[in-house]
Order: sequence, then structure tokens, then C-alpha cells
Amino acid sequence: MTEERITETRDPATGDTHTTHTVITDGEPRSSGGGSGWLIAIVLVIAVIAGIMIFSNMSGSEVAKDNAIANAANDVGDAAKSAGSAVEDAANNVTNNN
Repeated sequence: MTEERITETRDPATGDTHTTHTVITDGEPRSSGGGSGWLIAIVLVIAVIAGIMIFSNMSGSEVAKDNAIANAANDVGDAAKSAGSAVEDAANNVTNNN
């Protein structure tokens, strides 16, 4: 319980008035807020975990994209070799038939 005491004193010689406020409490414990601090902490932990998962998946997709580009470049190189061999065979056939 909280009690407020107001004391008013007048000086008879000058007529000035002085007021004193005194607040007395019996030391009641403050409420803890109903656990909202724990709720905020849990939400923050979930947000951090979600952020880590998103960033780790992003780096995985970059690796997959890089591997796909490398495989496509190898396929283009293999196709160029095959085309070069076909042109060489055709040139040999034309030269041998004359």
C-alpha cells in the first residue's frame, strides 16, 4: 500500500507557506509483467534460427547454380568436340573420294 502525506507550514512573521510531500510505501513487490519478457526472448530466438536457415539455404542455391553452369559449360565443350570430329570426318571423306 502507498500513502502520501502533505504537510503545509506557514511562517507567521513573513506569511510564507511551505509544503512538504512525503510518500510512504510498504515495499510491495512489482509485478513481473506476466511473462512477456520470456515471450519476447522466444520470438527473438525463433527469428535468429529462421535467419540462419534462410542464409544457409541461399548459399546452397548459389553452389547449385554454379554447379549447373559448370555442367552446362562442359556439355557445350563436349558438343564442340563432337562437331569438330564430324567436320573432320566429312573433310576426310571429301578428300578421299577425289
